This record gives sequence, structure tokens and C-alpha cells, in this order.
Amino acid sequence: MSESTITSDQESIHDLYLTRIGFLEDEIKHLIEEVETTRMEKEDTRAKLVETLISGKKTAREVERLKKENSLLRRMPLFLATVVEIGDDYVLLRQHGNNQEFITAAAPEVMEKLEPNTRVAINNSLTIVRIMDKSIDVRAKAMELIEAPEITYDDIGGLDEQIQDVRETVELPLTRPELFTNIGVEPPKGILLYGSPGTGKTLIAKAVAEHSMATFIHMSGSELVHKFIGEGAQLVRDIFDMARDKAPSVVFIDEIDAVGGIRTSDGTTGSAEVNRTMMQLLAELDGFRSRGDIKVIAATNRIDILDPALLRSGRFDRILEIPMPNAEARLKIIQIHTRGMKIDSDVDLQAIVEESEGYSGADLKAIAVEAGMMAIRREESSVTREDFEKAVDKVLGEESHQMDEAIRMFS
Repeated sequence: MSESTITSDQESIHDLYLTRIGFLEDEIKHLIEEVETTRMEKEDTRAKLVETLISGKKTAREVERLKKENSLLRRMPLFLATVVEIGDDYVLLRQHGNNQEFITAAAPEVMEKLEPNTRVAINNSLTIVRIMDKSIDVRAKAMELIEAPEITYDDIGGLDEQIQDVRETVELPLTRPELFTNIGVEPPKGILLYGSPGTGKTLIAKAVAEHSMATFIHMSGSELVHKFIGEGAQLVRDIFDMARDKAPSVVFIDEIDAVGGIRTSDGTTGSAEVNRTMMQLLAELDGFRSRGDIKVIAATNRIDILDPALLRSGRFDRILEIPMPNAEARLKIIQIHTRGMKIDSDVDLQAIVEESEGYSGADLKAIAVEAGMMAIRREESSVTREDFEKAVDKVLGEESHQMDEAIRMFS
């Protein structure tokens, strides 16, 4: 075989291999594209599968909800009744709405829980199905304090003796009742705080709410006065019923003079309704039924108009005056309200104390706040002596002007 023939065969084989390699490269590219397409289709299918699963769960929940709704719609309605009398093997009920009375039976475990005046749910066969909760006005439930205010006894200045009396009256009988049992005396039931506005009566109640480990129910006297006959008295009953159920508890009545004033008879339904509400309050404070493990704190700045029946021992065992702060107390108060403030070293708190003779703790707090606001207006990092001087002039000047105006009006 000649060399030219061998060379030609080699070139043919080389060309054949090149052609084959090109074909394989094209096939590899095509396969890579198919793999990428398949991967993208897989991801898309997976996303659709997830959406289908989520939609399936939603559909299952909706089907379950519709089943429950359908079951409720097909269920026979229940009727409300009140237990009138309980016998050995029977229960006398009075159905609400038509006031019809009937006798029925109940399971032993239900009979043990029934009491007169208990509300129950009955079916068409007059069988007791459920024992209902006590009916308590939603306004009474709203008066329960859920989150205690962040006020402690350390935030109250100049009232150490008064705070001690409050703690002995309210907290000690709840936390250490054995002390009273050992001595053989009945613990105090309540305390009445009276004094000028801004002296710290409500502040003490807030501190009690923070420190006491009892249910705290707070209200204003005006909240107990209502338009319709018997509504205020019913609210008072609901409040104390809730306090008994959640005992130990503390009931705080602010501005009690709104409902506890001296009883009058001017012939109007308004005054008669206030009198009815107050009489219910008197019965709850110290009536025929035991108050239970409930302590009552009341506050007023008009003790001179309170009804004598409200002030007698047994309803409020301690009547405590919250006086206007003296110089030492005012210094403690202004120190409390400025302890978190950034103030210059030349600020003279004693000068503020001397200028605030005859003013309350609320006025001193207003001075501290106003001084801080003046520094904020200038965008300063601390409160200066000049800020406090201007704050004293602004707050005490306005207070003095208002007092002068009030004196001229009533003179």
C-alpha cells in the first residue's frame, strides 16, 4: 500500500472522528438542555404540589368548620332556667321568659354543683344539660385590673405613716391572717382616704395594686350612678360578687362622694336612684351577708358631704387623712420626680421646696415635667437651673392665679 493511500485513510478516519465528536457534543448540549428543562418542570411541579397541599388543608378546615356549623344548626336549642329548690332526688326550676316552674332530675355529679339561684341550660325534655356561669355585668368585669401600674411605695414621698396604716389595713390581713387570729381580733375591713386634691390618695391605691397579691378592682363613684332604676345597685352587687369569686381581692372606689353623699329627698328620680345605689353599697360594705376576704379602699376630697352611715366603724375601720406635704415631704417628692432626669449640678431643689409652700405633690410633679419640657424644646441634654425657675413661675403662678380666682368667685 502506498504512502499516499495510508495518509488518505488516516485523514478520512480523522474526519470521521471529528464528525462523531461534533455529533456527540451536540447531543450532550441537547441532553443538558433537556435536564435543565426537566429540573425547571420539577421545581414548578413541586411549587404546585405545595400550593395544592396548602389549598387542601384550607379546604379541610373549611369542611370541618361547615360540619361543626351544620351540627350546631341541627342541634336542638337549649333553654335558660334558674334553680329554685333542691330536693333529695329532684330539682325545682323556673324557666326564664315564661316563669313556668317544673320539677326535673339531674345526674349525681350535677346535683353536687347545684345551688339555689344557679342558672342552668335545659333541653326540650327539661333535662339539665349545662351549669351556666354567674351573670355578671360586663362593666363590672372591665373594672378588674389586669396589668398593675408600675407604681411602688418608693414612688410616694412624705406619706410613710399613712402608707404604713394602709398596708396594715389592706395587705397584712391578706398576707398574714394568722397574726390577727393569734391575737383574737377581727382584721380591718376597709380604709377611707381623704384630703385635698393632688396629695397622693389615688397614688397610694396604685401602689397597693402593684404590691398586693390579690385581685384589684378599681372604679370611680360616678360609674355607679346610672339612669335607670336599680341599674346602679345591680352593678354594685355584681362588683362585690365578682370580688367574692376572685377573693382575696381589693376594691378601690375613687371619688366615693359621687355616690356616698348625705341622703336627700328632693322628689326627683335621680336622687332616689343615687340613694338606692348608696344603700346597696352600704349593705355590701357591712350588711347581713359577710363581705368575705375583700378589702375596700375609698378616696375622696369631700369627706364633709359623706353620709354618716358610710363613715361608721365596720364599713371603714380606718379614716385616714392624706395631708398637704410639709417641707420635708416636698423635698422627698421633688427628689422622686427628678431622680430619673439629667439635671445640672447647680439645680437647687431646696429652693423649689421653699417656693412651693402650701402646694401638693401633683404640683411638684408638674414642675419637674415642665422643666424637662423646656430642656426638650431647646434640644439640650440636661435640665438647667433656669428651666426649673421658669417651671416654678409657670406652674405655681398659674395655680396661684386659679386659687385667687376661686376665692373671688366664692367671696
